[in-house]
Amino acid sequence: MLHILRDSRTMVIVLLIPVILMFLFGFAISTEVNNVNVVAVAPVQNDYIRGVLSRISENQYMTFKGCIAPKDIDATLRQSRADAVMVFNHDRPVPKIELIMDASNTTVAQSAAACLRGIIASEGGGMTEFVTMRMLYNPQMKSSYNFVPGIMGMLFILICAMMTSVSIVREKETGTMEVLLVSPVRPMHVIITKLVPYFVLSCVVLAAILLIAYGLLGLPLSATVLNVVWVSLLYILLSLALGILISTMTERQVTALLVSAMLFMLPVIMLSGMLFPIENMPEVLQWVSYLVPARWYIDTMRKLMIEQLPVSGVWENIMVMGGMTLLIVIIAIRKFNDQLE
Repeated sequence: MLHILRDSRTMVIVLLIPVILMFLFGFAISTEVNNVNVVAVAPVQNDYIRGVLSRISENQYMTFKGCIAPKDIDATLRQSRADAVMVFNHDRPVPKIELIMDASNTTVAQSAAACLRGIIASEGGGMTEFVTMRMLYNPQMKSSYNFVPGIMGMLFILICAMMTSVSIVREKETGTMEVLLVSPVRPMHVIITKLVPYFVLSCVVLAAILLIAYGLLGLPLSATVLNVVWVSLLYILLSLALGILISTMTERQVTALLVSAMLFMLPVIMLSGMLFPIENMPEVLQWVSYLVPARWYIDTMRKLMIEQLPVSGVWENIMVMGGMTLLIVIIAIRKFNDQLE
């Protein structure tokens, strides 16, 4: 009992794990699709079109964002201003309707398509024969397109952050860190040389993942692969910085593993959009997800690898990851220097 009470950080983490898991599993995990953003292309509206748009506005799972011009369809979907576009051919009382879906997230696309077809059928007396469907960015609806970015976000966190934090804490736990710090080698050089092997290992993992994704899984290959590489390297640096920060806050390997699992593993799986749409979560958890680095990386990879967007389309996500990296490095260095003093 005295040993457990002395290790207060581990005790707090162990007590918090069941509570946090209950909240995450109870609120974050949901296979329902909410807040699907829908826009329409309807230059001329008749009673039928107005009825369909009215039903979409009243639907609790849909958010009608208004009408756009035909030339803006691609830009609207690529910039994530909408998940679906309804194009009305208004030359008849019951017009032809084309549903254009952003299929980079297959779960959202399938659920949104089913819901929209139901709304159209209810307004048109059950008729859906005039409805056509077009899936953009992932026409075959391959689930691998959706999971590859998420797996990349999780693997780099595991390899970089968890392993780095444990390796440095191991030196502190065995007493060899003090020997290294009193040697002629500067403390920052000790940290850097600890990180370099994991950075190299992560680069090898990145190369293997990209070969599998583009070579075997059939993700569309284009010049954006260069952007995928350097953005992934930025995320790897961010993960390494997180590992350094944890190593400065813990004294035991077990504690480092628990902290890493709580801060990385569960949030990456549940709060990053890897498996479950963030829009389905309560607003509080949506705000918490902004603190999860993998959320920004996974969203960026989906846009670069699947939607083939240029860097200008994801610069906000990149700026957030860069700011996180800089902030975490500064905090970790300060805490490391405080320990030396």
